[in-house]
Amino acid sequence: MEQQLPTIIMICVGFLIADFYLIGGIRLGLKKWKFSHKRAFTVWYWAISLIFIVGIFLSIFLRLGLGVRSVFLLGFFLMAIGKVLFLPFILIDDIRRLIIWFKQKSKTKGQTIRQPGPNDIPRSEFLMKAGLLAGSIPLGGIIYSTISGVYDYRVKHRTLYLPNLPKAFDGIKLGQISDIHSGSFYNKKAVAGGVEMLMKEKPDFIFFTGDLVNSKSDEMYGYQDLFSKVKAPLGVYSSLGNHDYGDYANWATEAARDKNFQDIIDTHKNMGWDLLRNENRRLKVNGDEIGILGVENWGSLSRFPKRGRLDLATKNTDDLPVKLLLSHDPSHWRAQVLPHYPQIDVMFAGHTHGMQFGIQAEHFQWSPIQYIYSEWAGFYHEGPQQLYVNVGYGFLGYPGRLGMLPEITIFELKASPDPSLQNRA
Repeated sequence: MEQQLPTIIMICVGFLIADFYLIGGIRLGLKKWKFSHKRAFTVWYWAISLIFIVGIFLSIFLRLGLGVRSVFLLGFFLMAIGKVLFLPFILIDDIRRLIIWFKQKSKTKGQTIRQPGPNDIPRSEFLMKAGLLAGSIPLGGIIYSTISGVYDYRVKHRTLYLPNLPKAFDGIKLGQISDIHSGSFYNKKAVAGGVEMLMKEKPDFIFFTGDLVNSKSDEMYGYQDLFSKVKAPLGVYSSLGNHDYGDYANWATEAARDKNFQDIIDTHKNMGWDLLRNENRRLKVNGDEIGILGVENWGSLSRFPKRGRLDLATKNTDDLPVKLLLSHDPSHWRAQVLPHYPQIDVMFAGHTHGMQFGIQAEHFQWSPIQYIYSEWAGFYHEGPQQLYVNVGYGFLGYPGRLGMLPEITIFELKASPDPSLQNRA
């Protein structure tokens, strides 16, 4: 984070400098809107810009929920994109005005009359309106993503190469979903469609990597039966996320909070999911075994719970040739797994949602969340150890997805004699 801070500061400073340049053009583009020429417009304009800039730093350094951070980060970058799209129109107009100014100066050379300055040449109202139209494109993207993207589930097929994979597991299928956030859903039929897509893939076993709810167990009342359909021959294994502890809700008493947490644990059990809380299971196929490890939430940022205990989750697993870890927050991988637990082959995480905004292509991906998390979507590896980050099944805060569509991941496990044969996002 310290390495990325100078970049973030430079972006914010550039954002403010651009505002000084753009506000005049915005006023002209909104010429018929009388409020745009009043002092209050200037106050609101600068207030909104400063709120989102301050929000960027609050999102990074304070204990804010992912929903609040998503609003700040998404708002900032959408405003920035809109202004970047508007900027060329103002530059073109300034070049036009400068050319006119030079022509006028050339015609009046040698005369004693006052030379016209650049400000005497009016801006083009047409160019300013065209610029505002171009700058509003991100808003159209938000509307479209809210309507169509939030339940547009995508199945991603990945091959997971594991050098020490026992023969009985070669070709077996693993499914992963993450970050259900049931309290945000408003279309049960669409959610059910995603479950059907997962089940149609017929995975042999399934991982759920945390954040079943936003805060409260009763958010699952209308969805417990639906997600009970998530089943697999070798079991469904789950872990807890930061939202599952009730930290983002106000509770009348500590006992009420504890009761809510116990209800969430019971919900996993009622759905037939094997919730792993700093423990492990041995998965057996035709006499061969691999280890499935699960920890409670552990995030490197101070605002998130650090309840994961890898020392407990790895207990009595030294004889297992492959160990797969469920840990909600991907920052856990670099902070503890890589330096202290080289025996863990792959960690499966979620948490980031890809900020529900960005670009995912075959060989390229980008999201503002990458300024907070080094590993935030897809495959990562360091030496023989691997990480996969699922961008989530549900949504939080911003009720939509633009570019980062809800994900159902299907892995085919393959034995590979060559540790250098690595997976890719």
